[in-house]
Amino acid sequence: MPDILIHVPEGLSDRLDKALASLAPEEAALSRSRLSKLIAEGAVNGPLGPVTDGKAKSEPGEYRVTVGEPEPLEAQPEAIPLTIAYEDDDLIVVDKPAGMVVHPAPGAPNGTLVNALLAHCADSLSGIGGAARPGIVHRIDKETSGLLVVAKTDRAHQGLAAQFADHSAHRRYLAIAHGMIDPADARLRGLKGLVFEPGGVLRITTMLGRHPSDRQRQAVSFDRGRHAVTRARLLEAFGTPPSVMLVECRLETGRTHQIRVHMAHAGLGLVGDPVYGGARKPSTKALGADAVAALTAFPRQALHAAELGFVHPVTGETLAFSSPLPPDMAALLDMLRDGTAQGSSPREPGAS
Repeated sequence: MPDILIHVPEGLSDRLDKALASLAPEEAALSRSRLSKLIAEGAVNGPLGPVTDGKAKSEPGEYRVTVGEPEPLEAQPEAIPLTIAYEDDDLIVVDKPAGMVVHPAPGAPNGTLVNALLAHCADSLSGIGGAARPGIVHRIDKETSGLLVVAKTDRAHQGLAAQFADHSAHRRYLAIAHGMIDPADARLRGLKGLVFEPGGVLRITTMLGRHPSDRQRQAVSFDRGRHAVTRARLLEAFGTPPSVMLVECRLETGRTHQIRVHMAHAGLGLVGDPVYGGARKPSTKALGADAVAALTAFPRQALHAAELGFVHPVTGETLAFSSPLPPDMAALLDMLRDGTAQGSSPREPGAS
Protein backbone atom coordinates (compact mmCIF):
# COMPACT_ATOMS: atom_id res chain seq x y z
CA MET A 1 0.00 0.00 0.00
CA PRO A 2 1.36 3.49 -0.83
CA ASP A 3 2.49 5.66 2.07
CA ILE A 4 -0.18 7.96 3.50
CA LEU A 5 0.63 11.67 3.80
CA ILE A 6 -1.00 13.67 6.60
CA HIS A 7 -0.51 17.42 6.96
CA VAL A 8 -0.70 18.89 10.45
CA PRO A 9 -1.53 22.61 10.29
CA GLU A 10 -0.03 25.39 12.37
CA GLY A 11 -1.72 25.91 15.70
CA LEU A 12 -2.78 22.30 16.31
CA SER A 13 -1.21 21.23 19.61
CA ASP A 14 -2.79 17.81 20.20
CA ARG A 15 -0.78 14.72 21.06
CA LEU A 16 0.53 13.11 17.91
CA ASP A 17 -1.63 9.98 17.67
CA LYS A 18 -4.80 12.00 18.26
CA ALA A 19 -3.83 14.68 15.73
CA LEU A 20 -2.96 12.19 12.99
CA ALA A 21 -6.15 10.19 13.58
CA SER A 22 -8.29 13.32 13.24
CA LEU A 23 -6.52 14.46 10.04
CA ALA A 24 -5.96 11.15 8.22
CA PRO A 25 -8.03 10.59 5.07
CA GLU A 26 -11.24 8.74 5.89
CA GLU A 27 -10.56 6.10 3.24
CA ALA A 28 -7.23 5.20 4.90
CA ALA A 29 -9.11 3.63 7.83
CA LEU A 30 -6.45 4.75 10.31
CA SER A 31 -7.89 4.65 13.82
CA ARG A 32 -6.09 6.26 16.74
CA SER A 33 -5.16 2.84 18.14
CA ARG A 34 -3.74 1.71 14.79
CA LEU A 35 -1.75 4.93 14.43
CA SER A 36 -0.39 4.52 17.97
CA LYS A 37 0.86 1.08 17.01
CA LEU A 38 2.41 2.33 13.76
CA ILE A 39 4.14 5.19 15.59
CA ALA A 40 5.57 2.79 18.18
CA GLU A 41 6.82 0.54 15.35
CA GLY A 42 8.70 3.46 13.75
CA ALA A 43 6.42 3.57 10.70
CA VAL A 44 5.76 7.32 10.93
CA ASN A 45 8.14 10.07 9.79
CA GLY A 46 7.38 13.68 10.67
CA PRO A 47 8.77 17.07 9.69
CA LEU A 48 11.59 16.57 12.21
CA GLY A 49 12.29 12.95 11.28
CA PRO A 50 11.07 9.57 12.61
CA VAL A 51 8.66 9.64 15.57
CA THR A 52 8.07 6.83 18.05
CA ASP A 53 6.02 8.44 20.82
CA GLY A 54 2.34 8.82 20.07
CA LYS A 55 1.83 10.86 23.22
CA ALA A 56 4.28 13.53 22.11
CA LYS A 57 3.01 16.89 20.93
CA SER A 58 2.40 17.10 17.20
CA GLU A 59 4.54 19.43 15.10
CA PRO A 60 3.20 21.37 12.12
CA GLY A 61 4.14 19.90 8.77
CA GLU A 62 3.86 16.70 6.77
CA TYR A 63 3.86 13.23 8.29
CA ARG A 64 4.43 10.11 6.19
CA VAL A 65 2.77 6.94 7.46
CA THR A 66 4.06 3.63 6.08
CA VAL A 67 1.24 1.17 6.55
CA GLY A 68 2.88 -1.83 4.91
CA GLU A 69 1.21 -5.04 3.86
CA PRO A 70 -2.19 -5.87 5.35
CA GLU A 71 -2.30 -8.16 8.35
CA PRO A 72 -3.58 -11.72 7.89
CA LEU A 73 -7.32 -11.75 7.37
CA GLU A 74 -9.29 -12.40 10.54
CA ALA A 75 -12.88 -12.13 9.32
CA GLN A 76 -14.46 -15.37 8.18
CA PRO A 77 -16.74 -16.00 5.17
CA GLU A 78 -20.45 -16.23 5.97
CA ALA A 79 -23.18 -17.19 3.52
CA ILE A 80 -25.26 -14.04 3.96
CA PRO A 81 -27.50 -13.01 1.01
CA LEU A 82 -26.43 -9.85 -0.82
CA THR A 83 -28.34 -7.50 -3.11
CA ILE A 84 -25.83 -6.78 -5.89
CA ALA A 85 -26.35 -3.80 -8.18
CA TYR A 86 -23.21 -4.43 -10.26
CA GLU A 87 -20.16 -6.68 -10.31
CA ASP A 88 -17.11 -7.28 -12.47
CA ASP A 89 -13.55 -8.50 -11.92
CA ASP A 90 -12.48 -5.25 -10.25
CA LEU A 91 -15.35 -4.12 -8.06
CA ILE A 92 -18.80 -4.86 -6.72
CA VAL A 93 -21.65 -2.46 -5.88
CA VAL A 94 -23.91 -3.67 -3.07
CA ASP A 95 -27.29 -2.39 -1.87
CA LYS A 96 -26.86 -2.81 1.90
CA PRO A 97 -29.89 -3.34 4.11
CA ALA A 98 -30.39 -1.37 7.31
CA GLY A 99 -29.07 -3.26 10.32
CA MET A 100 -25.96 -4.68 8.65
CA VAL A 101 -22.54 -3.51 9.87
CA VAL A 102 -20.05 -2.91 7.04
CA HIS A 103 -16.95 -4.47 8.61
CA PRO A 104 -16.10 -6.46 11.75
CA ALA A 105 -15.36 -4.44 14.87
CA PRO A 106 -15.64 -4.90 18.63
CA GLY A 107 -19.27 -5.69 19.33
CA ALA A 108 -19.88 -6.86 15.75
CA PRO A 109 -17.33 -9.59 15.00
CA ASN A 110 -19.50 -11.35 12.41
CA GLY A 111 -22.65 -11.01 10.34
CA THR A 112 -21.13 -8.02 8.56
CA LEU A 113 -20.99 -7.03 4.92
CA VAL A 114 -17.32 -8.07 4.87
CA ASN A 115 -18.24 -11.57 6.07
CA ALA A 116 -20.83 -11.80 3.30
CA LEU A 117 -18.39 -10.49 0.68
CA LEU A 118 -15.73 -13.00 1.69
CA ALA A 119 -18.20 -15.79 1.00
CA HIS A 120 -19.40 -14.27 -2.27
CA CYS A 121 -16.04 -13.13 -3.67
CA ALA A 122 -13.79 -15.83 -2.19
CA ASP A 123 -10.22 -14.47 -2.27
CA SER A 124 -10.87 -11.64 -4.73
CA LEU A 125 -11.05 -8.59 -2.45
CA SER A 126 -8.52 -5.80 -2.19
CA GLY A 127 -6.17 -6.13 0.78
CA ILE A 128 -5.65 -2.40 1.20
CA GLY A 129 -8.29 -2.04 3.89
CA GLY A 130 -6.43 -4.35 6.27
CA ALA A 131 -7.46 -7.49 8.08
CA ALA A 132 -10.95 -6.42 9.08
CA ARG A 133 -11.81 -4.26 6.06
CA PRO A 134 -10.82 -6.03 2.83
CA GLY A 135 -12.05 -4.09 -0.19
CA ILE A 136 -13.85 -1.44 1.84
CA VAL A 137 -13.41 1.94 0.15
CA HIS A 138 -16.14 3.87 2.00
CA ARG A 139 -18.76 3.04 4.59
CA ILE A 140 -22.35 3.73 5.51
CA ASP A 141 -23.63 3.37 9.05
CA LYS A 142 -25.14 0.13 10.32
CA GLU A 143 -28.69 1.49 10.36
CA THR A 144 -28.34 3.38 7.07
CA SER A 145 -29.47 1.49 3.98
CA GLY A 146 -28.30 1.79 0.40
CA LEU A 147 -25.44 1.67 -2.05
CA LEU A 148 -21.71 1.29 -1.55
CA VAL A 149 -18.87 0.11 -3.77
CA VAL A 150 -16.28 -2.47 -2.72
CA ALA A 151 -12.92 -3.04 -4.46
CA LYS A 152 -11.88 -6.52 -5.54
CA THR A 153 -8.36 -5.50 -6.61
CA ASP A 154 -5.78 -3.15 -5.13
CA ARG A 155 -5.71 -1.17 -8.37
CA ALA A 156 -9.45 -0.61 -8.19
CA HIS A 157 -9.22 0.27 -4.50
CA GLN A 158 -6.60 2.96 -5.10
CA GLY A 159 -8.55 4.44 -8.01
CA LEU A 160 -11.84 4.50 -6.12
CA ALA A 161 -10.22 5.89 -2.96
CA ALA A 162 -8.75 8.73 -5.02
CA GLN A 163 -12.22 9.67 -6.30
CA PHE A 164 -13.68 9.71 -2.80
CA ALA A 165 -10.71 11.75 -1.60
CA ASP A 166 -11.05 14.39 -4.33
CA HIS A 167 -14.87 14.44 -3.94
CA SER A 168 -15.53 13.45 -7.55
CA ALA A 169 -17.64 10.41 -6.61
CA HIS A 170 -21.37 11.15 -6.66
CA ARG A 171 -23.37 10.32 -3.54
CA ARG A 172 -27.01 11.27 -3.04
CA TYR A 173 -28.95 10.33 0.09
CA LEU A 174 -32.63 10.56 0.97
CA ALA A 175 -33.62 11.29 4.55
CA ILE A 176 -36.74 11.98 6.56
CA ALA A 177 -36.01 14.76 9.03
CA HIS A 178 -37.68 16.96 11.58
CA GLY A 179 -38.20 20.63 10.83
CA MET A 180 -38.10 22.49 7.53
CA ILE A 181 -35.48 23.79 5.12
CA ASP A 182 -36.80 27.26 4.33
CA PRO A 183 -34.60 30.02 2.85
CA ALA A 184 -36.78 32.55 4.68
CA ASP A 185 -36.00 30.99 8.08
CA ALA A 186 -33.96 33.55 10.03
CA ARG A 187 -32.83 30.86 12.47
CA LEU A 188 -31.17 28.81 9.73
CA ARG A 189 -29.59 31.89 8.17
CA GLY A 190 -28.13 32.85 11.53
CA LEU A 191 -26.41 29.54 12.31
CA LYS A 192 -22.65 29.39 11.85
CA GLY A 193 -21.60 27.20 8.93
CA LEU A 194 -24.96 27.42 7.12
CA VAL A 195 -25.62 29.31 3.89
CA PHE A 196 -28.32 29.05 1.25
CA GLU A 197 -27.35 28.44 -2.36
CA PRO A 198 -29.55 28.93 -5.44
CA GLY A 199 -32.56 26.63 -5.61
CA GLY A 200 -33.10 26.66 -1.85
CA VAL A 201 -30.13 24.35 -1.25
CA LEU A 202 -28.80 24.53 2.30
CA ARG A 203 -25.02 24.14 2.42
CA ILE A 204 -23.56 23.08 5.76
CA THR A 205 -19.80 23.56 6.13
CA THR A 206 -17.98 22.70 9.36
CA MET A 207 -15.16 20.64 10.76
CA LEU A 208 -16.09 17.24 12.18
CA GLY A 209 -14.23 15.28 14.82
CA ARG A 210 -14.64 13.04 17.83
CA HIS A 211 -16.96 14.34 20.52
CA PRO A 212 -14.80 15.53 23.45
CA SER A 213 -16.58 13.37 26.03
CA ASP A 214 -18.06 10.52 23.95
CA ARG A 215 -15.71 8.94 21.42
CA GLN A 216 -18.56 6.98 19.84
CA ARG A 217 -20.05 10.25 18.59
CA GLN A 218 -18.93 12.95 16.17
CA ALA A 219 -19.22 16.65 16.87
CA VAL A 220 -19.23 19.89 14.89
CA SER A 221 -16.25 22.20 15.31
CA PHE A 222 -14.85 25.19 13.48
CA ASP A 223 -11.22 24.95 14.50
CA ARG A 224 -10.26 21.25 14.48
CA GLY A 225 -11.16 17.96 12.85
CA ARG A 226 -11.88 17.15 9.21
CA HIS A 227 -13.41 19.57 6.73
CA ALA A 228 -16.99 18.48 5.92
CA VAL A 229 -19.58 19.82 3.46
CA THR A 230 -23.18 18.63 3.08
CA ARG A 231 -25.83 20.08 0.77
CA ALA A 232 -29.47 19.51 1.70
CA ARG A 233 -32.59 20.31 -0.33
CA LEU A 234 -36.25 20.02 0.63
CA LEU A 235 -38.17 17.56 -1.55
CA GLU A 236 -41.49 17.27 0.29
CA ALA A 237 -42.97 18.82 3.43
CA PHE A 238 -45.48 17.22 5.80
CA GLY A 239 -47.81 18.69 8.38
CA THR A 240 -49.90 21.80 8.84
CA PRO A 241 -47.78 23.74 9.57
CA PRO A 242 -44.90 21.72 8.05
CA SER A 243 -42.84 19.97 10.73
CA VAL A 244 -41.32 16.94 8.98
CA MET A 245 -39.71 16.69 5.55
CA LEU A 246 -38.25 14.39 2.94
CA VAL A 247 -34.85 15.84 2.13
CA GLU A 248 -32.13 15.16 -0.41
CA CYS A 249 -28.55 15.25 0.93
CA ARG A 250 -25.52 15.37 -1.31
CA LEU A 251 -22.07 14.75 0.10
CA GLU A 252 -19.10 16.81 -0.99
CA THR A 253 -17.01 15.09 1.67
CA GLY A 254 -17.73 11.77 3.37
CA ARG A 255 -17.01 11.89 7.09
CA THR A 256 -18.24 9.55 9.80
CA HIS A 257 -21.92 10.27 10.60
CA GLN A 258 -21.63 13.42 8.47
CA ILE A 259 -25.26 13.81 7.35
CA ARG A 260 -26.62 12.94 10.78
CA VAL A 261 -24.34 15.40 12.60
CA HIS A 262 -24.78 18.22 10.08
CA MET A 263 -28.55 17.94 10.03
CA ALA A 264 -28.61 17.94 13.83
CA HIS A 265 -26.35 21.01 13.86
CA ALA A 266 -28.95 22.76 11.68
CA GLY A 267 -31.71 21.74 14.10
CA LEU A 268 -33.06 19.32 11.49
CA GLY A 269 -32.29 15.97 13.13
CA LEU A 270 -33.16 12.77 11.29
CA VAL A 271 -36.26 10.87 12.29
CA GLY A 272 -35.35 7.78 14.32
CA ASP A 273 -31.74 8.82 14.99
CA PRO A 274 -31.08 7.79 18.61
CA VAL A 275 -27.73 9.58 18.81
CA TYR A 276 -28.16 12.92 17.05
CA GLY A 277 -31.86 13.20 16.23
CA GLY A 278 -33.10 14.51 19.55
CA ALA A 279 -36.37 13.59 21.25
CA ARG A 280 -39.07 15.15 19.10
CA LYS A 281 -42.76 14.42 18.83
CA PRO A 282 -44.65 16.48 16.26
CA SER A 283 -48.15 17.65 17.09
CA THR A 284 -50.99 15.30 16.24
CA LYS A 285 -52.87 18.39 15.07
CA ALA A 286 -50.19 18.98 12.46
CA LEU A 287 -49.81 15.43 11.17
CA GLY A 288 -52.53 13.21 12.63
CA ALA A 289 -52.20 10.61 15.36
CA ASP A 290 -51.26 7.71 13.07
CA ALA A 291 -48.43 9.62 11.40
CA VAL A 292 -47.06 10.82 14.75
CA ALA A 293 -47.17 7.26 16.11
CA ALA A 294 -45.28 6.01 13.04
CA LEU A 295 -42.64 8.72 13.44
CA THR A 296 -42.17 7.96 17.12
CA ALA A 297 -41.88 4.22 16.52
CA PHE A 298 -39.49 4.40 13.55
CA PRO A 299 -36.61 2.17 14.70
CA ARG A 300 -33.57 3.64 12.91
CA GLN A 301 -32.25 6.84 11.40
CA ALA A 302 -34.37 7.43 8.31
CA LEU A 303 -31.43 7.66 5.90
CA HIS A 304 -30.88 5.87 2.60
CA ALA A 305 -27.92 6.00 0.17
CA ALA A 306 -30.05 6.32 -2.95
CA GLU A 307 -27.49 7.12 -5.67
CA LEU A 308 -23.83 6.32 -6.23
CA GLY A 309 -21.72 7.28 -9.23
CA PHE A 310 -18.03 7.10 -10.10
CA VAL A 311 -15.61 6.46 -12.93
CA HIS A 312 -14.58 2.83 -13.18
CA PRO A 313 -10.97 2.89 -11.97
CA VAL A 314 -9.82 0.34 -14.56
CA THR A 315 -12.02 0.76 -17.65
CA GLY A 316 -12.61 4.51 -17.35
CA GLU A 317 -16.36 4.03 -17.87
CA THR A 318 -18.72 6.34 -15.97
CA LEU A 319 -21.02 4.24 -13.79
CA ALA A 320 -24.18 5.35 -11.99
CA PHE A 321 -26.50 3.36 -9.74
CA SER A 322 -29.74 4.07 -7.91
CA SER A 323 -31.62 2.28 -5.16
CA PRO A 324 -35.32 2.71 -4.36
CA LEU A 325 -36.37 3.66 -0.86
CA PRO A 326 -36.53 0.61 1.42
CA PRO A 327 -40.00 -0.53 2.52
CA ASP A 328 -39.79 0.97 6.01
CA MET A 329 -39.03 4.50 4.79
CA ALA A 330 -41.55 4.22 1.94
CA ALA A 331 -44.26 3.16 4.40
CA LEU A 332 -43.41 6.06 6.73
CA LEU A 333 -43.71 8.52 3.85
CA ASP A 334 -47.13 7.10 2.98
CA MET A 335 -48.25 7.63 6.57
CA LEU A 336 -46.97 11.21 6.52
CA ARG A 337 -48.72 11.96 3.24
CA ASP A 338 -51.98 10.53 4.55
CA GLY A 339 -51.68 12.58 7.73
CA THR A 340 -50.94 15.79 5.83
CA ALA A 341 -53.77 15.17 3.38
CA GLN A 342 -56.24 15.11 6.25
CA GLY A 343 -55.37 18.72 7.12
CA SER A 344 -54.98 21.83 4.99
CA SER A 345 -52.30 22.15 2.32
CA PRO A 346 -48.77 22.58 3.75
CA ARG A 347 -47.05 25.95 3.47
CA GLU A 348 -44.55 26.24 0.66
CA PRO A 349 -40.96 27.04 1.73
CA GLY A 350 -40.41 30.79 1.88
CA ALA A 351 -44.12 31.62 1.99
CA SER A 352 -45.30 34.08 4.61
